[in-house]
Amino acid sequence: QVQLVESGGGLVQAGGSLELSCAASGRTFVTYTMGWFRQAPTKEREFVAALSWNGGITYYTDSVKGRFTISRDNGKNKVYLQMNSLNPVDTAVYYCAADRFNRVVTTRRAYDFWGQGTQVTVSS
Repeated sequence: QVQLVESGGGLVQAGGSLELSCAASGRTFVTYTMGWFRQAPTKEREFVAALSWNGGITYYTDSVKGRFTISRDNGKNKVYLQMNSLNPVDTAVYYCAADRFNRVVTTRRAYDFWGQGTQVTVSS
């Protein structure tokens, strides 16, 4: 079992940056693929980025490539999402998720554990 807690969300102007953090409990964190998803008002939750257990494989949705970077520190049981060049369409609640089977996929249902989310608002 893994518990996930996100932090780092907030209000930022277009063009600005934020770094989200996700703190995980449990020793098995280091073996899990970690992902970030987001959900804007009235929209489905969508995949943003994923990272394999050792950081060797990453996936990004096309709209964030070159702007967002996912990383992890297994010694601290944390995963991060550095977000640069933010624009209003990035406004959403951002969720951290863990896949215990380390499949490094973009499918929401593949992820077993979820955090409560952190709000990111980008003003124009």
